[in-house]
Amino acid sequence: MLNSPKLLYYKILNFQHDNIGFLEQEFNVMKLESPEFDADKDISDVEVCFAPLGFHFDAEKMDLMPRLKVIASNTTSIPHIDYLAAIDRNINVVSLTHEIEFLKTITPTAEHTWGLMLSLIRNVQSSFQSVLSGEWSRWPFGAPKMLSRMTLGVVGMGRIGEIVARYGEAFGMNVFYYDPYVDHARAKRVNSIKELVRLSNVVSLHLHLNQETEGMFDKEVFKEFGENSYLINTSRGAIVNTDAMLDALNSGRLSGAAIDVLDDEFEKDFDLSVKEHPLVQYALKNTNLLITPHIAGSTVDAWYLTQRHTIECILKVLKSNG
Repeated sequence: MLNSPKLLYYKILNFQHDNIGFLEQEFNVMKLESPEFDADKDISDVEVCFAPLGFHFDAEKMDLMPRLKVIASNTTSIPHIDYLAAIDRNINVVSLTHEIEFLKTITPTAEHTWGLMLSLIRNVQSSFQSVLSGEWSRWPFGAPKMLSRMTLGVVGMGRIGEIVARYGEAFGMNVFYYDPYVDHARAKRVNSIKELVRLSNVVSLHLHLNQETEGMFDKEVFKEFGENSYLINTSRGAIVNTDAMLDALNSGRLSGAAIDVLDDEFEKDFDLSVKEHPLVQYALKNTNLLITPHIAGSTVDAWYLTQRHTIECILKVLKSNG
C-alpha cells in the first residue's frame, strides 16, 4: 500500500506467508535479503524496520533512517538493539519482552527443554545409533535414576522456568529454583547458584543474557555439580562459559549436557564455522552432549503467532502515536 507507512522487512526472518500478506496489507513493504544490504539501498524514508537477531541495530544504523518510528523484533529479548540510542531518537522498540499474557500461551521452549532432558538422561541418541548399527541390547543404556527420584534445579523462574518447574512436578521430581527477583509460592527457593547446583541432579537454565548473567556458569559453579548431574540450556549460550563446561564434561564432574544454544551463534557467518566450535567438536567424539540448532521455540504455530502478534503490536504503537 503506497500511502501506508514504509516498512523494511528482511527475508532472512522467514515470516510465514499469511503474515507477509498481513504486512503487505497494512504497510508499504520494502524487502531486502538481510541488513547487510542496507548500505546499497535508499532506506531514508523507512518508518518501521524489523531487527533480526545476529545483526546489531545501533545508532549508526538508526541514523540511516531519519524517519524511523518503530524498530521491531519478534523475540523475547533485544540484545541486538541499542535501546538507549532508540529512545534518544524517539524511536519505539517493539518486541515480545513485556507481552506476558500472550507469551503464557507460547510453550515450545519449555517442551523442547524436556525433550532434551529426556533424550540426554535416557540415552536416546546413542541407543538409537546402536539399533541402526545392528545391535539390540538395553544394558549399555541404563539411566542413573528414575526422574521421579531426581531433583530439578531451575535457574530463572520467569515464564518458561515456571512451566519447566511445573512439568518437573508432574514427573514427580523435587523442584528447587534460583531467581533473586521472583518469590514463587509453590516452588522451593534457594539463595545462590552454587546452592542450587549442589541440590540438583538436573539444572535447567531459563534467563535472559545480560551483564549480570553472562558467564554465570563458570569454573567455580561447575565444581559444585555432584555425581550423575546434568545441565540443560535453552536460553542463551553465553550464560555458560564454554571452557568451564568442557572441563566439567571431560573430567566427569558433569555427566552430560543438552543445549539448544552456543555462545557465539549470533556472530556473522557463524553457520560457516559451526563444526569447528569446541562444543560441536566434543559432541562429535562423545555421546553425553546433545546440541540442537536453537530450535526450542520452533513450532510452526508458534512462529505464526509470535510474528502476527509482533505486527499487531507495531500497528498499536503507530496508532497510539497518531
